[in-house]
Amino acid sequence: MRDMKNNIFPIIFSIFIITTVSANGRLYLNVKDFGAIGDGKTMDRDAIQRALDGCAADGGTVYLPPGTYLSGSLELRSNTTVHISSGATLLGSTNIADYKAYIPDEPSYNDSFLRHSLLYAENAENITITGRGTIDGQGGSFKVTTRKKPDRYKNRPFVIRFVKCRNVLVENLRMQNSAMWMQQYFACQDLTIRGINVYNHCNKNNDMMDIDGCKNVIISDCFGDTDDDALTIKSTSGYISENITVTNCVLSSHCNGIKLGTESHGGFKNIVISNIVVKPSAHPTKIYGYMTGISGITLGMVDGGILDGIQIANVRIDGPRVPIYMRLGDRGRTYKKGQNRPRVGVFRNVMISNVVATGADTIGCSITGLKDTKISDISLSNIKIIYNTQLK
Repeated sequence: MRDMKNNIFPIIFSIFIITTVSANGRLYLNVKDFGAIGDGKTMDRDAIQRALDGCAADGGTVYLPPGTYLSGSLELRSNTTVHISSGATLLGSTNIADYKAYIPDEPSYNDSFLRHSLLYAENAENITITGRGTIDGQGGSFKVTTRKKPDRYKNRPFVIRFVKCRNVLVENLRMQNSAMWMQQYFACQDLTIRGINVYNHCNKNNDMMDIDGCKNVIISDCFGDTDDDALTIKSTSGYISENITVTNCVLSSHCNGIKLGTESHGGFKNIVISNIVVKPSAHPTKIYGYMTGISGITLGMVDGGILDGIQIANVRIDGPRVPIYMRLGDRGRTYKKGQNRPRVGVFRNVMISNVVATGADTIGCSITGLKDTKISDISLSNIKIIYNTQLK
């Protein structure tokens, strides 16, 4: 009887821990209670996914205590919070076999080559990723072996990719070393990103974030230092990126600090960007671009779509060769089979004000349309550009 009691007690205790309920009545699940080790060497993917699956029915919080958790692809469900605590690191596997290939139901230009991610969600709602911990993709281990498109993008995982999700919050984390873009939010609604710190310099196409065809977005109080574009708003499908505010961010890039486009199939509407510092990257080497950056602000419409109602104000740009660049082109790229070549897009109603830029090269500001299609209703006010030659 005594031995039976000794055997039963750990089982009962384990069940109690796994079904812990927080003060607000939601499940609060510690990944270590599901078998995670957290030593940075043992594969913890299945244990973390079991915890995530435990929230699938009624929602809850999956907690990563201090430690280093090696993982491949993890899929988030609705009503789930992932809390990565201070001292905890979610570490992406360096083996592509540990990542699932996700092809969203909604087509976009990316589908033929961008398939893998560490954290993935599709058609989910009420998702939060938070905490003072770190997500490290170990992206330098995924080498680009060809220059041929689209093969050169394959087998390089995102850190985060959310598709057609609603009510998403990502906050307070450090994110580093993605094999591709750090994070892509595609066709999402009601998205908030705040207080994150991104350092992405280990591979090609190392964007800070890509907001792609999303609606109702708030981005604030973020730091980014990346080899490729920093704050990137795209439209790789018919979805328009619209109703977006960005404020109080410090951005560094060897390419473009603030960029709308160049993928512009749906386009961009009602976007306000303010109180931004764009400065040179602290990283000592580059893959793309220039050490001081290509542009501070780029608005690029080359795949059709509409750009209408963009306001950018209170921006300090230090270093990039072209502080302000606007381009209406006719690349005409399609994003799904059988699609007709898109017409030239619409580019209008842009207001840029209160910009101070230093370190510009021979082109300080470029606004370029097409012979038969004009850029219209552009307002530039209180713009000061200081060229490299003036600094010598």
